[in-house]
Amino acid sequence: MKVMVLAMVLVLFSGLAAAREYKVLYRFSGIKDGDLPGNLVFDAAGNIYGTTLNGGRGKFIGTIFKLTPNSDGTWTKSTLYAFCALKNCVDGFNPDQALIFDKAGNLYGATSGGGAFQWGTVFKLSPNTNGPWRETVLYSFKGGADGAFPNGVIFDAAGNLYGTTFEGGGSANQGTAFKLTANSDGTWTHSVLYNFCSLSGCSDGLGPSEVILDQAGNLYGAAGGGLISCYNGGCGVIFKLAPNSGGSWTESVLHTFTGGTDGAFPGGVIFDSAGNLYGTTGSGGNLNCSRQGFKGCGLVFKLVPNANGSWTENVLRSFANDPVASPLGLLFDSSGNLYGSGAGGPANAGSLFKMTPNGDGRWALTVLHVFLGKPGYGPSVPVENAGHFYGSTGLCGNEKKCGGVIFELTP
Repeated sequence: MKVMVLAMVLVLFSGLAAAREYKVLYRFSGIKDGDLPGNLVFDAAGNIYGTTLNGGRGKFIGTIFKLTPNSDGTWTKSTLYAFCALKNCVDGFNPDQALIFDKAGNLYGATSGGGAFQWGTVFKLSPNTNGPWRETVLYSFKGGADGAFPNGVIFDAAGNLYGTTFEGGGSANQGTAFKLTANSDGTWTHSVLYNFCSLSGCSDGLGPSEVILDQAGNLYGAAGGGLISCYNGGCGVIFKLAPNSGGSWTESVLHTFTGGTDGAFPGGVIFDSAGNLYGTTGSGGNLNCSRQGFKGCGLVFKLVPNANGSWTENVLRSFANDPVASPLGLLFDSSGNLYGSGAGGPANAGSLFKMTPNGDGRWALTVLHVFLGKPGYGPSVPVENAGHFYGSTGLCGNEKKCGGVIFELTP
């Protein structure tokens, strides 16, 4: 039966292969080369940068890498930095979020481990004329009131960095939102903006994901919790953090997921040009579908702000493992189409999809690529560059001595 289903899937998507080109740009060979690549970022010259969660100086350490395009269509990979280069890994290990650039071409990111206190770091990588880049730890988390296990960071217009930690903070130890401010002597000052699970039952969220900024300086993101059970851990919330004149920040919950047709376990969010928020949930939605013990195979949602300050959720698409399931995140193209990746589908290998607005509130789904173990398995959220889409897979299916791939998809 499994062979028959797989054959049907291959026939169903054979037309996709003819219309679109999927190409592997680089295969990681394992420990020293890097293992489990994450989300990608481009520079202005068209080079790709990213992290590997593991590999480098050890099995569970991690690296920062660069892929440079060659004139013959191939790509050359170089390791910019291998973590745990300093005693006791005070430079960090396990970078597991997307990198960002400043205007001078330096890279910034976070590690979920290592640092002076072993609870993670925020770091800066500066290019050298030749060879590996120079790393500077901007902040080492202490694992207490300041937080532990940071997610990625973002810049505001003034050059401050913002981010979240998955744990630490207040007495509940359920995560923080933080700010890093650059000082004139090159150091950075850390401040906690909000401690999650400050309200009864963690109705304000717990374990926040990475955040985004709007033009007014407000932060938005997703978190677990939210009072609703979802196996006693909460089904998740979308939150907003707004700065006050005195330097404090106020959190408001824009939507609390119930685990039903509105979704459960949200990922990060993005804005459209009109100020609406879009995101995904890993479960909930179509309750006739189940995956990994949870009801529903996830959905894509839109949150619309109302005049009274509340937000209304619209479900744009509920998935039923068809072959998209458990979507991981989204991005917009210049035409207003949504692109994303899913973790389910045939053999749970993942897929890439596109959603196009029809003009009547409905969105049409197009499956761009289905991963069937080879090549690649478990895609990241893709990024766009010059009309092409690029991403990584953390696994390679049945391929031996492969620690993930970087791929290009031409629609």
